[in-house]
Amino acid sequence: MKKILILGAGRSASTLIEYLLNVASTSDYEVTVADTSLELALQKTKKHPKSRAIAFDTSDERKTGEEIERADLVISMLPAFLHPAIARQCVKLKKHLVTASYVSSEMKELDEEAKKAGVILMNESGLDPGIDHASAMKIIDHIKAEGGKLTVFKSYTGGLIAPESDDNPWGYKFTWAPKNVILAGQGTAKYLENGKYAFIPYHKLFTRTEPISIDGYGDFEGYANRDSVGYRSVYGIEGVKTLLRGTLRKEGYCEAWNVFVQLGMTDDSYIIPHSEELTNKEFLELFLPLEKEDTETRLLDYLGHEVNNEILYKLEWLGLFGDAKLGIKNATPAMMLQALLEEKWKLKEGDIDMIVMQHQFEYEIPGEKKPKKHKIESSLVVKGDDAIHTAMAKTVGLPVGIITKLILEATIKLTGVQIPTVKEIYEPLLEELEGLGVRFVEKVG
Repeated sequence: MKKILILGAGRSASTLIEYLLNVASTSDYEVTVADTSLELALQKTKKHPKSRAIAFDTSDERKTGEEIERADLVISMLPAFLHPAIARQCVKLKKHLVTASYVSSEMKELDEEAKKAGVILMNESGLDPGIDHASAMKIIDHIKAEGGKLTVFKSYTGGLIAPESDDNPWGYKFTWAPKNVILAGQGTAKYLENGKYAFIPYHKLFTRTEPISIDGYGDFEGYANRDSVGYRSVYGIEGVKTLLRGTLRKEGYCEAWNVFVQLGMTDDSYIIPHSEELTNKEFLELFLPLEKEDTETRLLDYLGHEVNNEILYKLEWLGLFGDAKLGIKNATPAMMLQALLEEKWKLKEGDIDMIVMQHQFEYEIPGEKKPKKHKIESSLVVKGDDAIHTAMAKTVGLPVGIITKLILEATIKLTGVQIPTVKEIYEPLLEELEGLGVRFVEKVG
């Protein structure tokens, strides 16, 4: 019997657990779900005959080692900073590991040891990173097989609210970790444009967006992620002239979010004194010059042309000018903003989320009698079913589950630190995802 250990039973693990339990029903698998909350683990396993639910704390190294040792493969759905410690134990005990998180420098250092142990440390196996890698590499390899030379590659992904549940002026609700949304984009974005390095500092990031259209779903805007340049080597496209990876939001979101950035309300580096006593308006006023005019006038005077009536309406809708109290002690500005938004951007009963991804490719084929610029646009839209089977849970959980199965079935025989950018991984992964409704639509121009 093949034994799978899943560490973490949170929101993004729901579809993963369900997928593997379905596989276990017809295969000789046992699925152990471990979480700090035994109740949550039991809830997710639903007393499946081939399941096992346990309470688990990674700080208990002895028990962690025991559980890893009895498994053939470990899936870590824990916070990313915990992955290296789990990976070290997996290598020591010669167990495979799958995560949905980016490859960290600590994880990279385990590559040779993992190869010697004959195990795979499979990372970036979720949505973004994950499905984005697999789907992009499929087309990049196709272009190379045609003798093409890739000149432009852009890729955007957004975790959004589905149109039928979009009922607020921001066109956004929290469908994944709220803190990550608040802190998104901090640092400097780095990418390639026409063969040259380009940089966007955080305070300008949300003013430098690109319009994106998805057939049947309307207009979006994309802003650059932190470092796109490193993907030249990851994707084997060192000669590409323009390379950018970014995040998608509904049209109009970014210019309004930029107000929070300019004011400093997304800062998570210091504590606001007596934060629990502040009203929403007083929280806003902390970041405005001390003058006698009303709050709205002060905001308009301070940010000038960066605030229009549409943006002002979005801020008013949030209750930012009101007298309600958030009541959070020892809060940073980012924590205060998160609490305000969690109240207004929460999913209602019956709401469904939506994942949108688009890759844009431009390439040339040297030696063509009539040289032309070839284009491919590859788009993915996935909607959630309900509050449990969300689009985010599907697109993170399904690829993790499929890759787990492929490793246990020895379809994937690779060892060491890997991501889904090679045919041995991406071909069977994308084929099964398509059968499960996670399907890209391509337009050739």
